[in-house]
Amino acid sequence: MKVLFHFSAQRVCVFFFSLAFILTSNAQEKKRLSFEQIFKNAEPKITKQLPNIIGWADDNHYLEMKKKDGDEKPKVYSVEVKSGKEKLQRDLQQYKEITGADIDPASPVSENESYTKLIYEKEKDLYCLDVEKKEFKRLTQTPSEEQNPTVSPDGKYVAFTRDHNLYSIELSSGKEYQYTSDGSDVLYNGWASWVYYEEILGRASRYRAFWWSPDGSMLAFYRFDDSPVPVFPLFRADSVHGSLENTRYPKAGDPNPYVRIGLVPVAGGPVVWADFSEKDDQYFGMPFWTPDSKQLFVQWMNRGQDTIDIYSVDPRSGHKNLVYNEYQKSWVDWFADIHFLSDNKGFILQSDKDGWTHLYEVSMDGKTMNRLTQGKWSVTGLLTVDQDHGFAYFNAKKEASTRIDLYRVRFDGSDLTRLTSGGYTHNVKVSPKGSYFITTYSNLSEPSRMALYSSDRKLIREMGDSRSPEFDNYQLARTELFYINTPDGYNLPAVWTLPLDFDKNKKYPVVMSIYGGPSSPTVAENWGGIRGQWLAMEGVIQFSVDHRGSGHFGKEGAALMHRNLGKWEMNDYIEAIKWLRTKPFVDSTKICITGGSYGGYVVCMALTQGADYFTHGIASFSVTDWKLYDSHYVERYMDSPSENPEGYKNASVMTYADKYKGVLRIVHGTLDDNVHMQNSIQLIDKLENLGKHFEFMLYPGERHGWGGPKATHQRNENYRFYYKYLLEKEFPEKLFQ
Repeated sequence: MKVLFHFSAQRVCVFFFSLAFILTSNAQEKKRLSFEQIFKNAEPKITKQLPNIIGWADDNHYLEMKKKDGDEKPKVYSVEVKSGKEKLQRDLQQYKEITGADIDPASPVSENESYTKLIYEKEKDLYCLDVEKKEFKRLTQTPSEEQNPTVSPDGKYVAFTRDHNLYSIELSSGKEYQYTSDGSDVLYNGWASWVYYEEILGRASRYRAFWWSPDGSMLAFYRFDDSPVPVFPLFRADSVHGSLENTRYPKAGDPNPYVRIGLVPVAGGPVVWADFSEKDDQYFGMPFWTPDSKQLFVQWMNRGQDTIDIYSVDPRSGHKNLVYNEYQKSWVDWFADIHFLSDNKGFILQSDKDGWTHLYEVSMDGKTMNRLTQGKWSVTGLLTVDQDHGFAYFNAKKEASTRIDLYRVRFDGSDLTRLTSGGYTHNVKVSPKGSYFITTYSNLSEPSRMALYSSDRKLIREMGDSRSPEFDNYQLARTELFYINTPDGYNLPAVWTLPLDFDKNKKYPVVMSIYGGPSSPTVAENWGGIRGQWLAMEGVIQFSVDHRGSGHFGKEGAALMHRNLGKWEMNDYIEAIKWLRTKPFVDSTKICITGGSYGGYVVCMALTQGADYFTHGIASFSVTDWKLYDSHYVERYMDSPSENPEGYKNASVMTYADKYKGVLRIVHGTLDDNVHMQNSIQLIDKLENLGKHFEFMLYPGERHGWGGPKATHQRNENYRFYYKYLLEKEFPEKLFQ
């Protein structure tokens, strides 16, 4: 059972020490995890996998992927909710003889919803498997690569980009249609400019910037003109002479790409351009087709990012009509989804315009709007809508900002009901009409379990427990949640894992791990695995805390960060460290902070501006000056450098470099296209000129984070850092090899 503490800076929880003593005494008979169990997933394992539920076939059948005895690879089964009876839904391995040995039929790059038309890539060309005809054929044979192949909803076409132009192929005939012809190294049709890929469409888009209409009759796409955007060079050192990788990357205040929105019939014809001025200083978000394919809803945002509009665009004329407008004094965020109701009755949006994220129903013409939810708590996602009964099902952090639960509410805002229960974070999959849901739930001390419920909260059956039979045989350090009060009244959520053999009379080093960005919390009540057990066994306190702008206090709290990134993060993190230093068991000479990206920025600030409190840090791929990062992200929070010069100065690590002390390790990949290594280089230059001691580790050829051997190397070097500076004992080299 999880124990919840409410601490102040003056109080020490005697109850905790009593509990720790009891837990330690009772645990003495239990075994300790080995290095191999923690880091190499060795036997005996104390946790096991849960069923792999991948979605719902319909309102009464969920889909499970699993591998049965004799199967070479997993298959997909449809499982009836009440009886548990299953039948084979999909087995793509049966087409192995058709696709050939060098193509895995279970790994298409695109498919229609019914999995009857599947697209594969081989040596930069496209192939199609027609399941109904049991036919496999080659679609393309060109010297160029076809990128982001995407099957139309009706399964008749596959669209893609080639050399920055937009194409499709009719799958039945193999006929190719070319919709644009002006693609170049600065003009991209259906292929995203870098800043859109990173900040607006998301890396999961893989640069795709085209979208099928639901009926498959039309394509919408974005056309980017990157010619006004400055080039940033990345250096490759993996050849004799080296080479440059040039990216059009707009830094804060730089010109952005020009964008046009095109619409074209699938069978060809002239492109219709939406009625926007291409060269206005603006952004466009993810577009959404209406279910009847008659309108394209386009999100528009001004350069200052305090206003967002939704326009309906007629695909035949390109004419636009304003449907929705929102202004916020701080900033607005993109809508991740627009959930359309049937029969053109309207749509549901998720907005934080009143200071907390809630659901709103809007008519199709935007003239009427009503709230579904309200209060000082946050909706985290709309899952499904049962329009027949007038219910919306959604996730929210209502009971606690550190937990997620499933709720249901009527369209008029009445009958708000919590459907999940207990002190857990729930990851829920709801059936299409909301009749059932499957929840995977855990907390800080209990590994994940899975259960199937009906919407009236009745348990249908337990589906899995990730605790293996060995779980209770091992001694584990406990992770606990508590709150730290700031002098101005914020209760900051925090978690720590104390050493396994905790002794209140000893002093322990602290490793604080954070991210720290706006509305990006670190502290959550869910199972975090066993990786932290190693440092707990070695005698390290592992600690995390979230600041007032992290999302726990809604948009109200996050908006405090407007025009002054770094201010409230450092204020609240320093308050947390002040609280830690009042504890007699905390070694104030060994307070280490670690983080990457925005977290790396916070680490650098902690060892400069906050150097009186933090003594050690590992900063990975860090922003060190917001003038060096991209326009869309930075200006959302800081406005432009010309509008807010003092804010940029106060938010820069370089401003506080002369205060640096302690030991900072700076880590960066040489080909980081997101946070350029320029950030680390400029900080290093400053520290060297000041005569400061620090450490630097670079990873050649790596981007923004990395895997493989270098990820293992970085992990080992981080632990080497802990052993040298925090534990002051020999690094167990042989274990980490």
